[in-house]
Amino acid sequence: MIYLRLFYEFFKIGLFSVGGGLATLPFLQDLGARTGWFSSADLSNMIAVSESTPGPIGVNMATYTGYVSALGEYDSVFAGILGGLVATLGLIAPAIVTIMIVSKILEKFRDNRFVNAAFYGLRAVSIALISAVGVSVISTNLFNIDGFKVSGNFADLFVLKAIILAVVIFVLQKVFKKVHPTAFIALAAVVGIVFNFN
Repeated sequence: MIYLRLFYEFFKIGLFSVGGGLATLPFLQDLGARTGWFSSADLSNMIAVSESTPGPIGVNMATYTGYVSALGEYDSVFAGILGGLVATLGLIAPAIVTIMIVSKILEKFRDNRFVNAAFYGLRAVSIALISAVGVSVISTNLFNIDGFKVSGNFADLFVLKAIILAVVIFVLQKVFKKVHPTAFIALAAVVGIVFNFN
């Protein structure tokens, strides 16, 4: 049943995605590759939707993925609202249990050098996992590798509109530091609509 599979998959993601919502991205990338529920391009869209909606990105990603998943492997089965709820519960369940257990244990071992070393190691792996997905998202959205392979034309490698938009938003965000990130997200959405981004 799709709901049990969703809960199981997102429980695993919640159990091992140490480092916050962005740390779920490598696991979601793997989930899409294994199940066929969504592609790398779909993952990029999910990131955009999750970043532009209120709430933690990891929870938003789980809800969104659970809602629209199962389209590939289960022949157009649509998980819907219940799928979104089940995936979200699967994602947060390990955190709730872990926090209850760790809060009891950590008080005793807060100054233990092995515990501190383990946390430093977990930070490093989180950075590596998030960076790997970042590179994947950049290559999916700013480069047309498949088009380049077909044509062999170097100009076909770049998605020029997306690169220009990314650079402009990056510069604007650095110049106007006091402007809320929502304004940049809205601006990018408007530009995408006006210039017919695909």
